[in-house]
Amino acid sequence: MAGKKRMIKPLIALAVATTVGIVLACSSSTSPGTDEGSSAGDGPGEDVVSGVPPTPSPGVTPSSPDSDVGTSPEPQPSPRIEPDPDFEKKLARAGISTRGWETDFSLHSVPFDEILSGGPPRDGIPPLDTPQFVTVEEANRWLRPGEPVIIFGINGDYRAYPLQIMTWHEIANDVVGDVPVTVTFCPLCNSAIVFDRRLDGVVHDFGTSGMLLKSNLVMWDRQTETWWQQFTGEGIVGRLAGEKLTFLVSSIISWEDFKIANPEGKVLSRDTGFSRPYGRNPYAGYDRVDNPPFLFDGELNGRLLPKERVVAVEIGDVAAAFPFSILSDERAVNYKVNGQDLVIFFDPDTRSAFLDRSTEDFEAVGSSGVFDPRLDGQKLTFKLDGDRFVDDQTGSVWNILGEAIEGPLAGKKLGTILHGDHFWFVFGAFRPDTLIYQGENQQSTMG
Repeated sequence: MAGKKRMIKPLIALAVATTVGIVLACSSSTSPGTDEGSSAGDGPGEDVVSGVPPTPSPGVTPSSPDSDVGTSPEPQPSPRIEPDPDFEKKLARAGISTRGWETDFSLHSVPFDEILSGGPPRDGIPPLDTPQFVTVEEANRWLRPGEPVIIFGINGDYRAYPLQIMTWHEIANDVVGDVPVTVTFCPLCNSAIVFDRRLDGVVHDFGTSGMLLKSNLVMWDRQTETWWQQFTGEGIVGRLAGEKLTFLVSSIISWEDFKIANPEGKVLSRDTGFSRPYGRNPYAGYDRVDNPPFLFDGELNGRLLPKERVVAVEIGDVAAAFPFSILSDERAVNYKVNGQDLVIFFDPDTRSAFLDRSTEDFEAVGSSGVFDPRLDGQKLTFKLDGDRFVDDQTGSVWNILGEAIEGPLAGKKLGTILHGDHFWFVFGAFRPDTLIYQGENQQSTMG
């Protein structure tokens, strides 16, 4: 029990940085302009990487494609979870305070004693409800080439969310290409995940609950005050416990890669309405590969070091992890997981998100893109030629976003495969049966 009361310095720093008296922004998001041929409520359209509909995470129930951003019917309780008659005793034993919450704690899909306080109170790490954006030219004044950004886009609306900002807010409720989405980043897990925030016709606004489960961000929605696990997109406590949000394709890449591919793209502005030292990092040094995670309650999956970064892929019921330590040598990996051909591109130049921008010693850790190598009925295979990704069949050159930029296939895009660049400990905790890639001499398939 003593471990559950620990307070970690990075989270304390964030809590202290929360200025007393700051009024949180209103919950409605700013709506970008509509591309020709797209309309509000059409559901996820083209993603930023491939130009094809993003693939939902296995097991995730798609949200309603018919909802409008401004009209939300009353949320209905999830039919998946039976009320727990002993929930009050379990809450008391776990030491979880319900003061100020209107959450239905009788509905929960995880044990209460696995949920720990991260330090700051609800929305003590404030979400961005009215995110503002600037041009690539403006953002280039304060973003360095290798700095990591979350890249996401729908219906031709391409955006970058710099981690130097998202580290201080963790959640941005946005509308991209007329689709209401939530862009999330859990610094403790290095997990950047984007969700469609519509569920059964209701648009949800998310915030930080101040709680953690397996060291991972627990979100909450303002419509039902359900608690949600960021890593799985699942409601874990409250009226919508057992429901799942739809994952949308996103990646962490370098600022340099984003601005070259999307010179007309939008970039999350530092003008957030909050006073934060963007560029200074409260988690500096946290990603040392052999350090255990903070506030992780349970047994670590010891097959890799806790903070080893992995490309995490789930195809059907098969989970696969591709360690950065191997990808940094191989750079282009042709593989098959559970019958699905895929290719992984690895860029070694993307910097760590856990360094203080004031230092010049910006450690490069890398970033990835995962794609379906089949294009126009032909399966392509890829290799590294110098510093360029080249396909064997046509000799075309491809970038980290799966776009052919030179050669016979210039202008073509590969279909994306949903993935994340996470710390191993969190993927191993939620998917202990994960298969781990051992290198190019391993057999060419998993599952």
